Amino acid sequence: MPSIRLTVPAGALSEQGRRSVQRDLAAVLLRWEGAPDTPFFRAQAWSYLLELPAGAQTTAEDDAPRFLVEVTVPQGALSERRKAGLVEEVTQTVLSAAGLAADEALRVWVLVHEQPDGTWGAGGSVLRHADLVALAKGQRADA
Repeated sequence: MPSIRLTVPAGALSEQGRRSVQRDLAAVLLRWEGAPDTPFFRAQAWSYLLELPAGAQTTAEDDAPRFLVEVTVPQGALSERRKAGLVEEVTQTVLSAAGLAADEALRVWVLVHEQPDGTWGAGGSVLRHADLVALAKGQRADA
């Protein structure tokens, strides 16, 4: 199942953005992964917000906040087209949550980590991509 982690300097998100960004990012990830919009799949899309203390993030140039988004998905879950769409929409979601304009997009970096098949486990069992695909098909049929 997918996970998404946003690392930001404390205070870099607007108050409204801070309240909504985790669910917004999880929804973006599920949409681009092609998972069914069901309570089960929404509950499996984990989203983390890590806020760094003041002074913990900088560049060689300035102290303007930067945003790191790390997405972990099973290998094969995202085609190149889906990865591109995910990166674009995640970037826009983070910019919006921080109250920044589109021309600040280089302040958002998105790393997509693909977990090799057979190395993902949940509920005490190894889950393979084919297992998740079958589960998604069953969830769609139940909808």
